[in-house]
This record gives sequence, structure tokens and C-alpha cells, in this order.
Amino acid sequence: MPVVHAPARTESRARLARRVRRFVGCFYLTMAGINAGIVFADAGSYRHFADASYLPFVTRMWQDVVMAHPAVWGLLLAGGEIVLGTLLLHGGRAAQAGWLGVIAFHLLLMTFGFGIWLWSVPVLALLIPAAHADWPALTRVSREGRRAEQAGQGNVAPAFPRPGYDEAS
Repeated sequence: MPVVHAPARTESRARLARRVRRFVGCFYLTMAGINAGIVFADAGSYRHFADASYLPFVTRMWQDVVMAHPAVWGLLLAGGEIVLGTLLLHGGRAAQAGWLGVIAFHLLLMTFGFGIWLWSVPVLALLIPAAHADWPALTRVSREGRRAEQAGQGNVAPAFPRPGYDEAS
């Protein structure tokens, strides 16, 4: 049986966490487009989203506040998804805020009913360990970036490489 050394396993987890972060960031950007499309097609289609909530005030607030101006709230949702996706793709401290945002988003989503739990619980079971594995690398990138800026060297390698950027250098 091959012996796997802890540093190799840690690096493998960090690489996987980075891939998950990139996927989740792209997913949020895609969902922003879908929610914006729903707004432009028929913002009223959000009307029954909170009907299954186990918290009566969630259903009441959804109907009284969100459905009073569904296009505005739908576009704000899409805007929030754009922000979260962009934060995750940016890396560093921004990605840490993105991780906290997507985890909070899914926790709040669970207030809309137990049916939503079928989506949110498995997603949180992926997001929380991925954020935990990604967090140290994001902190390190932020510290290195601060040091480079203080030394007048500009930014260090981004957490999400730009096309043509060579991570090995």
C-alpha cells in the first residue's frame, strides 16, 4: 500500500478546494444570468417561492415586500449573485468574503421550506469543507499581496489566473 505524505494530501485538498471555488464562482455568475432572465421573462413567477416556508413571517414578508416589486428584488438577487461569484473568482480576502456569502446564502435559503433543504444541505456539505480547505491559501495570498505592495512590487499571482498567466513562474 503506497504511503501518502501529509503535505501531498494537503496540497491535493487545496487544489481541489480551489477548483470547487472556481466552479462555485462560475455557478453563481450563471445563476445571476438565469435570475435576470426570469425577471425579464416574468418576474411574477417568483410569487410562490416562499409558500412552503415553515416560518410564517418569511411567507408574509415575501408576499408583502418582494412581490410588491418582484423585478427590483429579482435584479438585486442577480446582482448579489454576481458579487458573490466575482469575489470567489478574485481570490484572496475577497474569496474569503465570497465563501462566507455563499454559505450564508444557502443557510438563509433554507428558511424557504424543507424542500429547499434537499438542495441546500448537500451543497453546504460541499461548500463548508471546501471553504475550510481553501481558507489558508487565501489568507497566504492576501499576506503575500500586502507584502509585495508594501515593497512596491505590485500584486502577486492571482488566485484565479488570467489567460496566458503561467502559475509555475
